[in-house]
Amino acid sequence: MSLWQGRRIPLAWLLLTRQPMRLAVALAGITFAGILMFMQLGFRDALFDSSVTVHKLFDTDLVLLSPRSKSSISMTGFPERRLVQAKADPDVTGITPVHWNLLLWRNPQTKGTRSILALGFEPGDPLFLDPAVTALAPRLTQKGRVLFDDLSRDEFGPVAKWFREGRVVESEVAGKRLRVAGLFSSGPSFGADGNLLTSRETLLSLVPNNPPGSIELGLIRLRPGADPAQVVERLRRLLPEDVTVLTKQGFLDLEMDYWRTSTAIGFIFTLGAAMGFVVGCVIVYQILYSDVSDHLPEYATLMAMGYSLLTLLGVVAREGLLLAIFGYVPAYLAGQVLYGVIHAATKLPVAMAGDRATTVFLMILVMCMGSAAMAMRKLGDADPADIF
Repeated sequence: MSLWQGRRIPLAWLLLTRQPMRLAVALAGITFAGILMFMQLGFRDALFDSSVTVHKLFDTDLVLLSPRSKSSISMTGFPERRLVQAKADPDVTGITPVHWNLLLWRNPQTKGTRSILALGFEPGDPLFLDPAVTALAPRLTQKGRVLFDDLSRDEFGPVAKWFREGRVVESEVAGKRLRVAGLFSSGPSFGADGNLLTSRETLLSLVPNNPPGSIELGLIRLRPGADPAQVVERLRRLLPEDVTVLTKQGFLDLEMDYWRTSTAIGFIFTLGAAMGFVVGCVIVYQILYSDVSDHLPEYATLMAMGYSLLTLLGVVAREGLLLAIFGYVPAYLAGQVLYGVIHAATKLPVAMAGDRATTVFLMILVMCMGSAAMAMRKLGDADPADIF
């Protein structure tokens, strides 16, 4: 008898499952809202992450660029001698001048053209942290040779497949014939669907109008133990105002800030997630409000039996918590599947991140608990005098 008396009746669960169809509709609505939030936040984060796909690969501590360069899609040149002047700092151990241009690549299979990001550097200089690129760089000493990004979108043609099959892969860039001498891995971004690396000699032949002695990017490597922030301050005092000095992280932040603040894309994705939140609130509120309204006589009976209003409010709150948990699980699983599909189709870095999963769960929890709080107001109408 004491064991039975010690058991608590799962009233919140019984109320939710009393009408399975209503519960299914509620969970479907919460799941849809969760999927919408996962997709919108995933696209937003993928935009920011992919915008610095190439930036992260650079073997550098500091970066020089023109003050007029606002993003990877609008790089402008500055005098290369500024990079040479930077070597005067005692903490600077090496430099790499880089040309950065968006050019037209001709698909060797369909003959269609598409914009591709081309980076030109001296094959003997370090460029990427990836040792595979360093090993392949000597192949670029011959003019007209390029390294192709095997993670580029399929619209550039089956370049990687043909090269691995041992075929000679040639194409045209800016009207000039080029041959693929190797493959590297970087990946597309919102600014460029594909990438290729080549020597400065080859790249300058593709853009003959490039001002002499001008580069778009300067990579600076420091001695071990040097403080990048202090070197940045010294170089800013040393160099004229026609060049900007940034740490590598500052270079990444510059690119991400452009997409975050200077375009509407980040705002649109955030607004989409907010709309999913609002839709979920409306659905959950309607479900819980209807549930409370339908059971007002039962709630009034419980109050007449001695249950406090606070206890009954706790029942509604537990209903909101259960809806949040059971609605989040399918949304999370569906998000995992959709992220995989999107990554396979676009090659963008869309993946389930722990902080995003936590954020969406908290948004669903607030959505359900907030809706439950609004539905609780209806309990004020549960007057035992109306029943007896």
